[in-house]
Amino acid sequence: MLEINVKRVEFYDESIGEFVTVEPRTLHLEHSLYAIAKWESKWKTAFLADDKRHKKTQEQLIDYIRCMILDDDVDPLIVNALTQEQLDQIAAYMDDTMTATWFNDKNINLGQGKNDIVTSELVYYWMAASQIPFETQYWHFNRLMTLLKVASIKSQPSKKMSKQDVLRQNHAVNKARRKPHT
Repeated sequence: MLEINVKRVEFYDESIGEFVTVEPRTLHLEHSLYAIAKWESKWKTAFLADDKRHKKTQEQLIDYIRCMILDDDVDPLIVNALTQEQLDQIAAYMDDTMTATWFNDKNINLGQGKNDIVTSELVYYWMAASQIPFETQYWHFNRLMTLLKVASIKSQPSKKMSKQDVLRQNHAVNKARRKPHT
């Protein structure tokens, strides 16, 4: 969870044609599957897709920050009070892996086709297929995706050993057997 302290700010809101004051507040934000699903239900486009067809507008990005806010009774205009430094902090938080796990192969396929667009529903499907509890939808999204990759790797059948590896292993076992015991 990320905490952002928003200071008291007054700005002109063009949508209502008035000056608006945002009171100081600490916001609690989470980049999660739940937030992504909320955003996708509003915008009807894939949040995770990063191509020309799914390019997000500034309005959509700001709205995603609203979806990340965990606090109740927050004035939706509070996101207009965020400084560029705070927006950068949110972006860095979203990019953080949130885990010590790493993979040799960065292109681990979670069962999607080459042209599949990843949506929140597809991620929920992966969770169900991997028997991952739905409470994890509130985790940091990158941590959830790491868990899904680990589940995908661990559920695959083990690879057969090459003939050379089998011979090498048998040689080591035979050598150990011939060794005199003390």
